[in-house]
Amino acid sequence: MNVERPDLDKLDPAVRAYIEGLEAELDRLRRDADRPGRSGAAAGPSEPSEPPTTLNLVTISAAGMAKRTPRHLYSRQRRGGMGIFDLETSEDDPPAFLTIADESQSLVLLTNQARAFRLPVDKLPESPVHGRGQSFAARLPLNPGERLALVLPDQGGTNVALLTQRGHVRWFAGHLLGEKLRPGIILYEADKFGPPTAACWAPGDGELFIATRGGRAIRFAARQVPVRGCLGIRLDRDDTAVAIAAVRPDSGVFLLSADGRGTIRLMSGFRPNKAPGGGGKIAINTDHLTGATVVADTDDLFIISRLSKLIRFRAVEMPPKEGVVQGVNCMALRADETVAVTVSPASIQG
Repeated sequence: MNVERPDLDKLDPAVRAYIEGLEAELDRLRRDADRPGRSGAAAGPSEPSEPPTTLNLVTISAAGMAKRTPRHLYSRQRRGGMGIFDLETSEDDPPAFLTIADESQSLVLLTNQARAFRLPVDKLPESPVHGRGQSFAARLPLNPGERLALVLPDQGGTNVALLTQRGHVRWFAGHLLGEKLRPGIILYEADKFGPPTAACWAPGDGELFIATRGGRAIRFAARQVPVRGCLGIRLDRDDTAVAIAAVRPDSGVFLLSADGRGTIRLMSGFRPNKAPGGGGKIAINTDHLTGATVVADTDDLFIISRLSKLIRFRAVEMPPKEGVVQGVNCMALRADETVAVTVSPASIQG
């Protein structure tokens, strides 16, 4: 049947995005059906971009629906592509967290009440690229109104720097979040300092880079954070802290906006502050920063959107900048926005 595609411009943006998403999925199914050895009855996994690995991409929704998928099942695209559908969730429970972890590792889970739990990666269901996942929230003894706030793979580092939404930085010895972690332990007073929003493993002799939703950031020496924590960045009334990263003077930090644009900001062009607690300066021109992560040319970037579209591309495709820019297109979006980003060392070079 030959049906002419109608003009969709006058439709509601959400309806148009849904139709275009269905069209993209149908195209993928047709491509899978045309591959040798494949039948049109079912679509198989994506063509691998690397040999099999024990590294997994872990995707978690806001309400705790989670799955893990071997990283090698995600094909690389060119920067600015449409992406593919990943975690299958309901419309009112979009993806919220994205991280790379080995199946032998555990995840450190922090709630909005600053309580900490651990979850072995291999206890999560292994699913195809486009899979439903399972809810693990029921396994955690959460209080009324308590929800997941951040996810951090246990990398066995020396220290963990934790950032709250109000811009405070807390400093913890890494072993406190290790295997002997008492489930549900309260790390600090969330009512006083704000719920946790981001965390990173950090050496004591490095620096910390903190970024806000409004695109402002600050950089300072990690040794200046006292044991009991301090204000990391002074926020405007309508701004919140969203990301923290451990950096060095030669690092590059990938900054992602909700509109799918991003940049790699070189620390060589971002002057450090003498102490934490300053107002910061513009790191990227945006009014909605989604996330920030340290990245190298040999890494791969993974980005997921609210409609569960996910893209993987090489970081080397991003032009690094020393000055303030709006960024370049990282992911094609229609009536959608990015919600999370993570980075992983690439297995294949070239």
